[in-house]
Amino acid sequence: MTRVRQVFVVLLAACSFSLPGAVSAPEVQAEQATVIRFASLAPPGSAFMKVMKAWNRSLKKATQNRVELRFYSGGSQGDERDFIRKVRAGQVDAAGVTTTGLGMVVRPVLVLAAPGLITEYDQLERARTELGPRFNAMFEAAGFKNMAWGEAGKNRIFSAQPFAKPSDLKTQRPWAWKDDPIFAELMRVVGANPVRMGVPEVYGGLQTRMIDVVPTSSIAAVAMQWYTRLSYVAKDNFAIIVGGSLIKREKFDELSEADQKALMNTSERAARALDTLARRDDDKAYQSMVARGMVEVDIAPHRAEWNAVERQARENLTGRVYSKSLLAAVERVAAGK
Repeated sequence: MTRVRQVFVVLLAACSFSLPGAVSAPEVQAEQATVIRFASLAPPGSAFMKVMKAWNRSLKKATQNRVELRFYSGGSQGDERDFIRKVRAGQVDAAGVTTTGLGMVVRPVLVLAAPGLITEYDQLERARTELGPRFNAMFEAAGFKNMAWGEAGKNRIFSAQPFAKPSDLKTQRPWAWKDDPIFAELMRVVGANPVRMGVPEVYGGLQTRMIDVVPTSSIAAVAMQWYTRLSYVAKDNFAIIVGGSLIKREKFDELSEADQKALMNTSERAARALDTLARRDDDKAYQSMVARGMVEVDIAPHRAEWNAVERQARENLTGRVYSKSLLAAVERVAAGK
């Protein structure tokens, strides 16, 4: 399995893979099931695909075999950009994506990944509860239904070179994903020139020193083996990686009201259970890297400087990625007001 596949397995598992909920409906043979074609990057036979298949069994039982999931695994349908394109074209019906994929459908949702805004899990939970309906309405207006929110660990700054304050990154070469405007803007405010490349190119970029700063979660850093080329990690994270499971609204509308409810309920229960696993595994990965020699960088002494550049980046993205009112709403929720 390639490194890009490994990282997406981890991220999409944390963001969108569902565990079976307890149901008691009798299982009977339906004349013809409605098939939901679900794109995933998890490899066939993996533990994650076993979970997906268990979710399918649960859904089939809850709907008395009227609805079933058919998985296209192993990245056979491409990556997140391909997933969204194919769902729109009707080539697949649903997909698991991270924040980047969500932003391809509803760009303002990227406000949840704005630097320094949502950094703790309780903040994310409040945002999902209070602002989830607002974002979900945007997905529906775009022709999608968000079956469940997910998360994939804390987004931290990793580096091959020592750093502590924002200006230390000026002379370094940070990586920014081609489809991610958030971290790229943060680096521009810092004064660094982000190197735009796809995920498959990152490990090679670290080897050749084309890049030496990477924003990612601990579970991704371990899964991709990026940590073997990096020596420093910020103790404080600047965001949490958010994701979700999207289905084309037209496909969702083919289901009866009862079957729609069954699909949404099993997804939601599963996603919340998986949040606990994702948080645990991300923390384990972080501790494991530190134990292996990764240097923790305490940026607290320079917190005022980091706050300033994060705030400036958020403001610069206002009007381009999300509205001023939406940013204010998320800031209020994040502050617990």
